[in-house]
Amino acid sequence: MEQTLKITNVLSDPTRFNIYQFVTKRHGEVTVQEIADSFNIHPNVARLHLSKLEDVNMLISETKKTGKGGRPSRLYKLSDDVIELHFPARDYKLLASIAIQTMMSLGNVGEKALFETGKKFGEELVKTQLPHQTTSPLELTFEQKLNVLKEASTMAGFYPEFNHNIDKTKIFFQIYNCPFKEIAARHNDIVCSTHFAFLKGMFTVLFTDVDLVEQENMMTGCNSCSYHAFIPLTSQ
Repeated sequence: MEQTLKITNVLSDPTRFNIYQFVTKRHGEVTVQEIADSFNIHPNVARLHLSKLEDVNMLISETKKTGKGGRPSRLYKLSDDVIELHFPARDYKLLASIAIQTMMSLGNVGEKALFETGKKFGEELVKTQLPHQTTSPLELTFEQKLNVLKEASTMAGFYPEFNHNIDKTKIFFQIYNCPFKEIAARHNDIVCSTHFAFLKGMFTVLFTDVDLVEQENMMTGCNSCSYHAFIPLTSQ
């Protein structure tokens, strides 16, 4: 409870909350001066906000040389710690572990059920982000479909980045936050496979034909989970 009160107190300041949001979208390290410039505040004030966020383990920092001479700079980035606020305390990670182990005990039938359920939830998430009065998701333009994917991925807490090639036949998709990371650490293969099915479900709502290929996985030490979605022109 004490830690919960500390976190709520830190985030009650609008500037500090916005600074945290800014850091989450950077997908990397920030300096005090970058924060000061971005929020039009004095560097000492920026340093205070960053220190407050570090005090509750929402950020971590280290000192690095810039390569430009002078004193080393202190760089801040997101902490890997999970920040959760529950009143009263709840343990959904334990419930998730119990559910996964139960399904795994059923063998191939259980695994198939997990993947199908993951795909279904991905489909439902995308449908909630479709523009109003959409008769068919397949009739949206490529840009509209990409925007739906961005909104749905942000809603899921992925901290995503999307890019595509010139002819729009390949989407480059990166996830900088895995909402299932703590469970995946214990059940790596099954959770990552279920998550993959979740993502595949998201894409299949919008494209008639898509081949989703994993390129990187943060559970193996990469900075992000990244994917390439191959989309034939005929399915756009």
